[in-house]
Amino acid sequence: MSYYTPNPPNAYGSNPPSNYTSNPPGAYASNIGRYPNSQPRQYVQHQGLPAGADPQLWQWFCAVDTDRSGALSVTELQDALVNGKWHSNLAHDEFDLDTVKMLMNIFDTDRSGTIGFNEFAGLWKYIAEWQRVFKHFDRDHSGSIDGRELAEALRNFGYNLSPPLLRALEIRYASGAASAYGPPPGITFDRFVRACVTVKTLTETFQREDRDNDGWIQLNYEDFLKISLSAP
Repeated sequence: MSYYTPNPPNAYGSNPPSNYTSNPPGAYASNIGRYPNSQPRQYVQHQGLPAGADPQLWQWFCAVDTDRSGALSVTELQDALVNGKWHSNLAHDEFDLDTVKMLMNIFDTDRSGTIGFNEFAGLWKYIAEWQRVFKHFDRDHSGSIDGRELAEALRNFGYNLSPPLLRALEIRYASGAASAYGPPPGITFDRFVRACVTVKTLTETFQREDRDNDGWIQLNYEDFLKISLSAP
């Protein structure tokens, strides 16, 4: 069975398309530096369940919106993901902050620096898709992805990476430092999402530059830095 890397849905609240070929809005790294306090936040009273909203999701959104601003800051979003059911490894119960910033940058479509409820609903569905993918490739049910499982996942996504590159990814996104006498710790769910999105983003960027499809591109120093800094 083949799997595809989930993409944000075209319309928040709907399921991601079956072929997952749409691109997320905006560039992943363009707004990360402005979070979490890019604009003044005002106190608002939640007005009740929005039309068509999932009651449980709305209740959860209100619970983590601790300052009653009507939108989630990056730290409130991190709390939502920490305390939600998405993190598989209880030994590492804090959702990776860089992954939270990446998700906020993808789903903050109005570039307010916060996540409103409709944006949160889209993000929640996106994470649910990733959770299903993670569970599928976590073959030993350890709550983390090891190097072999990572290679299988990326291969199913269509990315046939060399062993040295896979090893570099495994070390880069491991949940802790590697020991001198064994494999690096596994990749937890939050870091697995970021690793896969990074590979996808850089691959698509390379493909846009590889106009003759020969597997080679020529870049100047500035373009190289732009591509590197655009990664999640």
